[in-house]
Amino acid sequence: MTADQTQLERVQQAIDIKTKPPGSLGQIEALALQMAMAQKTDNPLADPARLLLFAGDHGLVEEGVSAWPSEVTGQMVLNFLSGGAAANVFARANGLEISVIDAGVIADLPDHPDLYRANIRKGTRNSFKENALTLEEVSAALVFGEELASDEVSVGTKVIALGEMGIGNTSSAALIAHALEGIPLEILTGPGAGLDNNGVNKKLEILKATAARVPGKLAPMDVLCAFGGLEIACMAGALIGAAQANAIVLIDGFIATSAALYALKMYPELSQNIVYAHKSKEPGHQAMLDVVGGKPLLDLDLRLGEGSGALLAQPLLRSACAMLNEMATFESANISGKDET
Repeated sequence: MTADQTQLERVQQAIDIKTKPPGSLGQIEALALQMAMAQKTDNPLADPARLLLFAGDHGLVEEGVSAWPSEVTGQMVLNFLSGGAAANVFARANGLEISVIDAGVIADLPDHPDLYRANIRKGTRNSFKENALTLEEVSAALVFGEELASDEVSVGTKVIALGEMGIGNTSSAALIAHALEGIPLEILTGPGAGLDNNGVNKKLEILKATAARVPGKLAPMDVLCAFGGLEIACMAGALIGAAQANAIVLIDGFIATSAALYALKMYPELSQNIVYAHKSKEPGHQAMLDVVGGKPLLDLDLRLGEGSGALLAQPLLRSACAMLNEMATFESANISGKDET
């Protein structure tokens, strides 16, 4: 029996002898077991936890795939830095720190102690006309994200939550999922940040034409080169860096899941470290979750991004760890076990 199998049986037994019917805490029990195995400990921890919030712009916005102009990306980064966004509010409410990352924002951003800069390029190229990124740019984004997350884990962080901001990035995420997994664009294309039905139909036609420029299933690096974005590549790198350092990676919604698709194509064994926070209201997220076998913790009709769903899910990770680490056993509580007669 392998060491992993021995630990799995030991932790499962520890969960089963808590003062409850086995399995009665459902997904919380599964979450506790997953976190123990991922962190390689019988006593997993959900804290400290940090949200890495990656922001980037997309050249494809020039084609009219979003209801909002690209300037909003930079304006929202300033909102994050001043503490006024949903991500800030939920982070304060749930006890997480936030690092904001300029993965590729077009706007010039002021220095701030919570702002990290990838310094790769300001926004992607227009993937409707040409590749969004070069191989060197994708590699730089992956390495930047990986190093940022692994450095965070090295100082004790146990959970890395991934969130994003980027006007046009539901288009990039849809193209990534389509090119990596063959999911039809008709399923993946939704309103994003507020398109009406006519806008969604226009977006779908643009995405079909964009995908046709580099048709078929593509190798993972080629997908990121073709369709971007810098925030997605940085998130994928961060997932890889955190998971390889035995941390839990808490994935937010549609766009963050597209980063997970890339990471799992490269390193399928990292699935043990990934927790999917919620099912997004964005059409197509369920299809992406089906591909990775993800079972989201929440379903609250969220479609904001920013890591908002991940922040709301963090208390469930804390509860799962507390159940495993603190809950009494039948023996310690002097409670009779199930009558087997």
